Amino acid sequence: MACGILTKGRGLDCNRVSGGIKYVYFGVYDQFEAPIETVGIVVANGEVTDIDMNVGGSLNTLYRYTMPLGVASLTETIVGSRENGTIYYTPSLSVILNRLTKEDQNQIKLLGASKLVCFAQLNAQIAATGTDVIVALGVTNGMELNAGTMDSGAAWGDRGGYTLTFDGMEASPFPMVADYPIATGPFTNAGFEIGTIVTA
Repeated sequence: MACGILTKGRGLDCNRVSGGIKYVYFGVYDQFEAPIETVGIVVANGEVTDIDMNVGGSLNTLYRYTMPLGVASLTETIVGSRENGTIYYTPSLSVILNRLTKEDQNQIKLLGASKLVCFAQLNAQIAATGTDVIVALGVTNGMELNAGTMDSGAAWGDRGGYTLTFDGMEASPFPMVADYPIATGPFTNAGFEIGTIVTA
């Protein structure tokens, strides 16, 4: 078996891009059609080409959280072992929510009790279409809320609110969601079976 298989080079990208995350969408892992890795979320060549949240004849929901500017981020760490001949990927999503509320307290408790699939709609755009880049995290093994803080702040100008960290472990790097029709918005791709997107 050949140990070196590459298919492309990469030139310098001439377009400027913006960092950060605009929206985070949470889907409950068990509310995607099973098996999730071949039916619920179909990935081809690093791109999510199909999403099926039609379980038992009922279309399940994505929950959208709007991020304050300049605070949310995602990181994926590549973990390899030369000695063991292994490699895997650990996606991590950091979310900041301003203000402490009883409603958020209840939702954070539910997020902590759930295995999730997370979608992050970035500020970066696809140059050819002007649509936002969307990445999918936890498409095979899910993401979990494993760390965070609830802070009041000390000084009057301090932020009060929540810092939440979701992480996972995957065999492949996170995929990008296929570009969506600009006229109808994210997750309206032909073939995507998703119920409503709850925004409040």
